This record gives sequence, structure tokens and C-alpha cells, in this order.
Amino acid sequence: MTLIDKQPSIPTDELIERVTSSIEEGAIPVEIYNDLGIFQREMDNIFGSCWVFVAHESEIPNKGDFVQRRIGIDPVIVTRGGGGDINVLSNYCRHRGTQVCQTDAGNSRFFKCPYHGWTYSNNGDLVGTPHVQDAYGERMDPEKFGLFKAPRVESRHGFIFASLAADGPSLDEYLGGAGWMFDLVVGLHPKGLRVAGPPERYQVKADWKTAAENFAGDTYHIDSLHWSVEEIGLAQGFQANTAISVTYEMDNGHAFNGHTWTKVIHPGYVLWGYPPEITEKFDLSEMDETQMFVLNHEPPATGTIFPNLSFIRIAAAIPPGTPPTILTSFRQWQPVAPGVLEIWNWQFVWDFQTPEEVEAAQQLGQFTFGSAGIFETDDTVAWEGAPRAAKSPWMKREQFAFNFDQSKRSPIDRENDPNWTGPGIKRNTGFGEMNQLHFYRQWANVMRDGIDGQLNPARKEGQ
Repeated sequence: MTLIDKQPSIPTDELIERVTSSIEEGAIPVEIYNDLGIFQREMDNIFGSCWVFVAHESEIPNKGDFVQRRIGIDPVIVTRGGGGDINVLSNYCRHRGTQVCQTDAGNSRFFKCPYHGWTYSNNGDLVGTPHVQDAYGERMDPEKFGLFKAPRVESRHGFIFASLAADGPSLDEYLGGAGWMFDLVVGLHPKGLRVAGPPERYQVKADWKTAAENFAGDTYHIDSLHWSVEEIGLAQGFQANTAISVTYEMDNGHAFNGHTWTKVIHPGYVLWGYPPEITEKFDLSEMDETQMFVLNHEPPATGTIFPNLSFIRIAAAIPPGTPPTILTSFRQWQPVAPGVLEIWNWQFVWDFQTPEEVEAAQQLGQFTFGSAGIFETDDTVAWEGAPRAAKSPWMKREQFAFNFDQSKRSPIDRENDPNWTGPGIKRNTGFGEMNQLHFYRQWANVMRDGIDGQLNPARKEGQ
């Protein structure tokens, strides 16, 4: 079924209000996972105003380099100009809307529309129009008829974010406490991380929100959905995964999940288990006391920066008995249409790592979270259930709502850690589905009011 075939069945404002009220009851109405009106509002209110990751600077290291990316459903070109400046350009020709860049990546000073030949510089200015005297009588204004530019572009540790809203919070304000956590994930070395290669891309019949909230803190699924991985001897201890988890809830919908490794493995298992030959190259002098505690005892394994950028960092010895390798994968959940998601999956490595270490990290990343990875194939099949249920006439009649009732019923202590000195909220359990509800709370707020009024700090009371 195409996007045109899918029509909204419930007034969008009414559905958003249902979500807002049901969140506090630990439930999410199923319709939001496959509804045209909701999808269109997401493209406008969320992807049209929030800060969205578009590329890493290591993908465009040289003047003239570019990559083609997306913000929501809009194609954009991320370029490095002649002065080293970074531009995020709309990939629609100003004449008839044809995409002026048809290549995923490359190096060029110009982008030429194949339809009528209008040509743009890599900063977006219109620099050429065929038959200009006969067609227009004089040269066209290069800025007035140039490619539209994302009005705000900022970079943090080489990660380039763009906002399509001219006004609003800065990237630092938007990230809030997530920036603090982001620093300890990617800022352990002066040269930071770099991409090991271009992103792998593949589509699944799922909704982007399901993937984003899963990586925000869903450890509850590990020992059931991924049990086969432990069954064949590639991992162990999945049943304890949620119990040994801690969750970090930051402002503006961002959330992370960590594990108490020094308690459950051994006291020396710090910094995600990186070996000494890696950790001796880290520079942790800029980390504050609480960041150092997190790094050494409860580092984040997954996390989501709202709306659609997630990461995973885990150690694995594959095949069993070999020295463990650490993978760092950043993944973006690209909306395509109601109920259709495209996953963009980057493998990241430290700039100083040897070719052999890079290859090992890439292989582990593909083996676990590539398109045919042992974890990825489990996740993506499971995620396809939500949009199917959302289009079911039976489920609509039943007013089916997904159950997040752990937030009300779990007997495990879900209160905020009173000793936590970092930003946001920390909880000492993975039970409770608090991070997921935090994600949907921000989703509902931005869907209703836009981002300007939604710089909401994480609540200091238990949810």
C-alpha cells in the first residue's frame, strides 16, 4: 500500500490528546504507529523543528566533499564548502523540484539539475542557468533562487546536527543533559570517533518510534527476543539483563540505558571493557567526577537522542574464546511513510585504532547489528507488529493500547536515585519502562505544541 492509499482515520489532534492522557496510565494507543495524519504532523512538528543528526565530519573531511542524507522525508545534501564551512542544503531544484544531487557521496564544487541544467555551488547559490539571456534576459539572483539551506547547523564532537526551524533552542540547549552523556560516549579522545565506512541502509515495515524507544531503554526484551543468541553460546546472562541495568532520563525526550558491569563481572571491568591498549590512549581530563563514575561503573550501552538518533556500545567475543571487541554503532531511524522505516547504520571507531582493530569492530558490528545481524533480525521482525496492529479494524474497535504498565505495577524500586549528582534522572533498574514513556511524553508534547515550548527538564519526581 502506498502513502497516497493511506488515509487518516482519527482526527490527529484527538489522537495526540489520547496519547497525552493515556501515557500517565501506562498505555500508548496503537493507531499512532500507522496513521497518515500522525505521520504528516511528525514531519512538520518533529522533523521540521527538532535538531536532527545528518552526518559526521569524518564523512566529509575535505573541501568539496558531500553526502546525501534526509531530515524526515526531505532529502538534503551535507557539503563542506571551500572555506571548510558545513552546509545542509535542500536537494530540490528551485526551478521544478528535481533532485540536483543523485549520488550518495562524492566531491564536487557544483550540483547540476538534470532536468533543465540549473547549477548550484556547494554552498547552495545558483551559479548557472542555461540560455540565460534568451530565457530570463539577465542573470538570476544567486541567493534568492539558490537551494534552500537548513537555517541552523551545529556540530558536537564531529556529529553534525541541523534544524529546519529558523528559531528555537541551540543544539546545546536542546541536548541538555544528553550532551553531558554524549560527551562521555564519544569524547574520550581529542580526535574522537570516525566512521568506519558509509552507513548501511535497509527498509523494514515498522515505525521509527518503536526503534527509537527500544534503544532509549528497553532491556525487558533481551532474554526473550534474543534468547537464541545465548542458546547457541554466543552470549550469556540475558535473564539478568534488566535487573543489572540502570536508566538515565534526560530532558527533552533523550534517554540512555547502562549496566552495572563492575558489580556483575569484576571490579576492573571499566570503560565498557575496553582493553588497556585502547584505554591508555583516552584523555579523560575533561570529565567531571560523576562522568568518571558512570564511565567506570555504569556506562551507557544504548541510548536515543530525540527524535531518531540512537547508539549501542557493547563488547563481545566472537567467536567465543577470542579477545573481546567493542562495537560502537550509531543508527538513525528514518521515517519513509506510515508504518515504513529505513534504518541507517554506521559503525564508528576511534581515530587512533589500527586497521586490524577497525576491521574487527566492523565485523562485530555487522555480525550483531548489520541488516542480517543476529540481534538486528530479531528486532526488526518484532517491530513490524506495531503497524500491522495499528491498521487492524478489529484492534481499532477494541481501542487497543500498548501496555507500558510496568510504570505502575513493577514492585522493583523505580524511584529516582537520591545519590545521583549528574543531570536528569537516574534509576537503578531497567524495570518500569520509564525511559520509553519519557520518549512518548516528549513526542506528544512536540506533536501538540512544537519544540519551542517543550524544553522540559526531566522530572525530579518518580513517574
